[in-house]
Amino acid sequence: MKSELSIADRWIGEAHPVWIVAELSANHRQEFNQIEKLIVAAKEAGADAIKIQTYTADTLTIDCDNDCFRIGVGTIWAGKTLYQLYREAYTPWEWHRDIFQIGKSHNIPVFSTPFDHTAVDFLESFNVPCHKIASFEIVDLPLIRHAALTGKPLIISTGMASLEEIADAVDTCLAVGNDNIVLLRCTSAYPARASTMNLRSIPVLHQRFGCLVGLSDHSLELEVPLAAVTLGARVLEKHFTLSRADGGPDSAFSLEPHEFKQMVSTIRNLEQALGTPSFGPTEDERASLAFRRSLFVVENIAAGAEFTTQNIRSIRPSNGLPPKNLPEIVGKRAKCDISRGTPLDWSLIESA
Repeated sequence: MKSELSIADRWIGEAHPVWIVAELSANHRQEFNQIEKLIVAAKEAGADAIKIQTYTADTLTIDCDNDCFRIGVGTIWAGKTLYQLYREAYTPWEWHRDIFQIGKSHNIPVFSTPFDHTAVDFLESFNVPCHKIASFEIVDLPLIRHAALTGKPLIISTGMASLEEIADAVDTCLAVGNDNIVLLRCTSAYPARASTMNLRSIPVLHQRFGCLVGLSDHSLELEVPLAAVTLGARVLEKHFTLSRADGGPDSAFSLEPHEFKQMVSTIRNLEQALGTPSFGPTEDERASLAFRRSLFVVENIAAGAEFTTQNIRSIRPSNGLPPKNLPEIVGKRAKCDISRGTPLDWSLIESA
């Protein structure tokens, strides 16, 4: 499996900054004039890419109101039918060309989540940089195979999926020669509580499948993406809205611009702090080496007198011999008179 990927001319991997994606989803509220506002605001807030969703109510479900198709309690969409929700939330396909053009004009890549074969083919007509597979579609192996056959990187959310189901999805990609895979830890609750995130699954996904990993985050807590980055997330997806007060199907679990900007800034600082495995003094620490302890003469010593733990001590600064030499020096004798405050040096000590 690849240790780094190039998506939209941006390298993603352990040696590169986290790729931060702003998911617009349904936050345009079926108003096309909101699209450019969202894209511009997301870029200004620090997003590396924009994601939309490509489906229609008819490609996802059927217009039926029996109990199978009605959303039950426990979600923010309770009471609606699936068809009603998707008709309200979808991004019109006739908007796509303009959306990709807007992204291009503002120099930020746009990609999408296709929900069926026709959506994959439609998106390929715009030469999208990658495809995203939603958590709910991870069990649709024919869809994953069709997307994998494009040869584009696949970013696969793993919400609700067992390790066996994740393995099936990965194997489906590998079977057609596509190892350009990113697996996103995801909790498919809207919004997701921090206590349900189980972020320690992120390194497990990396170890088990050997591919890049990340987080699709439906929480509102900024600590969650920070913890994910610390645990190895290289891709981070967050829903984005101009204002939660505007409403819309996904607004309740979307970040506003100032929140998204704070998240990005904090992640970039965190990346600097994480750095790379390193030991020994950094450039900024070199001046502090002077404050290490070393061996000093702390009482006047006459030539020929014996060194003791009373007349030599380990103290700051670092001009003298290392403290580890103290047992070796105690009991030896001074070559010459040595005044108090002199850093101890082998030239001052009689050899045996």
